Amino acid sequence: MINDVLTYVQERMEKTIESLRHDLQSIRTGRATPALVDRLSVEYYGVPVPLQQLASISVPEPQQLVIRPYSAKDIALIEKAISKSDLKLTPNNDGQQIRLTIPALTEERRRELTKLVSKRGEEARVAMRNVRRDAIQDLREMEKESMISEDDLSLGEEKTQEKTDEFVKLIDVIIREKDQEIMTL
Repeated sequence: MINDVLTYVQERMEKTIESLRHDLQSIRTGRATPALVDRLSVEYYGVPVPLQQLASISVPEPQQLVIRPYSAKDIALIEKAISKSDLKLTPNNDGQQIRLTIPALTEERRRELTKLVSKRGEEARVAMRNVRRDAIQDLREMEKESMISEDDLSLGEEKTQEKTDEFVKLIDVIIREKDQEIMTL
C-alpha cells in the first residue's frame, strides 16, 4: 500500500521536474535553440497549430534560427505568430524562410529572465508540495480505514517528505544552472 503511494509520488515529481526543464528551455539565453519556438502556435485556418507542424526549424549559426515553412503560403502566418509572441524577436522574411536573429541579452533583460526562472522554480516547488500533501492525505485515509497501521503511516509520511526534499534540491540545482546560463555572457 505505502509502496504504491510512494511510486505515485515518485512519478508525479519526476513529471514536475520534466515539465520544469521543458519550460526553462523556452527561456531565451542569448543562444539560438529550436526550443525557443517550441511553444509557439500559429493561427492556421482559425485553429492554433504548433509551429513544428508547419515548418522545419534549424540553427545555422549560434545567434540565428531559420524557420522553413513546408508551404510558402504559410510564411505570413508564421511571421505574424512570431511578432505577436512574447519572444521579442523580429522575423526577417526572404520569401522562402524566416530568419530570427537572437540579440545579445542586456543586463536588464538577464535580470528579468532570472526572475522569471526563479518564479518557474517556485511554481515547481509548489507542485512538489501539492504532491506531498496529496500523498500524505491518501496515507491518512488508508490509516483511518485501517488499511495500514499508525507506524506505517508515520513511515510513509517520512519517506514522502524525504522524496519531496530530494526533488526540491533537484529543482534548486536546475534553477541555479539556468541562472548561470542566463548570466554568462
